[in-house]
Amino acid sequence: MDDHTSDPTVAAPAGSGTPTGWNAETGRWDHATLRRATVHGVRLFNEGAYHESHDCFEAEWYNYGRGTTESSFLHGMVQVAAGAYKRVDFDNDDGLRSLFRTALQYLRDVPRDYYGVDLLEVRTVLTNALGEPGRIDEWAIPLDGERPTAGPADFAYADGLEE
Repeated sequence: MDDHTSDPTVAAPAGSGTPTGWNAETGRWDHATLRRATVHGVRLFNEGAYHESHDCFEAEWYNYGRGTTESSFLHGMVQVAAGAYKRVDFDNDDGLRSLFRTALQYLRDVPRDYYGVDLLEVRTVLTNALGEPGRIDEWAIPLDGERPTAGPADFAYADGLEE
């Protein structure tokens, strides 16, 4: 574990699962700040706040070196949020497709339950959206078996990234 990504206040995974990144022996996340950014980023995405979601993943991405699984996951999720943003805010399905192709490349070798995100579903939805971009309309990313949405704390977290 890297000290700069450690935070003992980040909660255990919801439910009974042990996703990749959770260390059941120590009762902590391997990179707690990655989990925190993921929780906020997923909730914001599911709320339709794609720009804010993008910012959560992007800010955390800078903590990891190129070629790491953490970097690939975060870079992929940045592309997922950016692709949805292109479609919803700019009506740009070609932009969505380009970003989703890149996301799929980054997410290809990331474990399917990484930090609680159901990446098998993410990869499936992205692949289907290449042919039918509307497949992401109303879609919510699964986290710990749920599809959580954002509240004030998630927006405050994203707002704090700009400081």
